[in-house]
Amino acid sequence: MSDLLADDPEWADVVPIRQYENVNPIAPIFYSEEYKDATDYFRGVVKTGEMSPRVLKLTERIIRMNPAHYTAWQHRYKTLIALKADLEEELRLMDDIAKQYLKTYQVWHHRRLLLTAINSVDVAVLELEFLRDVLDVDTKNYHTWSYRQWILAHFNNETRLWAGERAYVEELLDADVRNNSAWHHRFFVVFSSGVRLGDEDREQVLRRELSFAKEKIALAPNNQSAWNYLRGVLEFTNTPFETLGSWVEPYTASQPPVSTEEVVDLDNPLPSEKAELPCVAALEFMADVYEKQGGDATAKAVEIWKSLANERDVMRKKYWEYRIRDALQRA
Repeated sequence: MSDLLADDPEWADVVPIRQYENVNPIAPIFYSEEYKDATDYFRGVVKTGEMSPRVLKLTERIIRMNPAHYTAWQHRYKTLIALKADLEEELRLMDDIAKQYLKTYQVWHHRRLLLTAINSVDVAVLELEFLRDVLDVDTKNYHTWSYRQWILAHFNNETRLWAGERAYVEELLDADVRNNSAWHHRFFVVFSSGVRLGDEDREQVLRRELSFAKEKIALAPNNQSAWNYLRGVLEFTNTPFETLGSWVEPYTASQPPVSTEEVVDLDNPLPSEKAELPCVAALEFMADVYEKQGGDATAKAVEIWKSLANERDVMRKKYWEYRIRDALQRA
């Protein structure tokens, strides 16, 4: 038995519209017969403005064949609203599609429209839990992270939504300290989205975040994500880089330092014995410190950039040479 709508009596009243009607394209796309059939009938119902249960079935059919078909998603949403459908049920129906096609933007835009219409913190809480499952599949998917941040900012409930985010990020970083998406989300939660409940003492927050970043850098000194976070914290809080100069310097050495101290300074952890040194990010950091100091210190920055260009980071040789020229011209 045929699965085509053209052979289904339920659709006999709809006039299908072919994509290339009265057109002879030079390079037509070879869609499957099932896809051409479904989209032909979809264009037919869009033309008449039909919004009905069978249109929901049709749009789901198309979306499962082509999850990036934004017109099908949009008409589906309009039909759901017109029929006063159960939008929470729609979320659950779309769970499998979201997991299967999580890199498709339209999947997440549809869920955003649904949550906006439902307008419930309870549902938002459940959605964050769902996103945990999705991020277990791909911890670095941009669309999923953007959607999570939208939920937090849109509903903006401290106790039920924001409260667990920093701990969640730490779980992810404990699993993969190089997860740049998790580092970005931490910055969003702690700094970019306002002041969280319990974080009113910004000096204490600054100390906490610097300590956190330094701890993770000590664990994996060549992790660019942690260095980027450290720089972001310093820049956001207008904290001079040179305040961390003494802590960064051991990471620029060729060998890990031998500690003679009986008491470990947890706020300023040293690189481990197995650390691969010198660390390029640390060298770049110290060069920025020296450049900012100016005067005789500029020569120190130039020497570091030369070592990066010729030995430590030759992939960015042109960039380091530009930094040298720029600094010398301004000296």
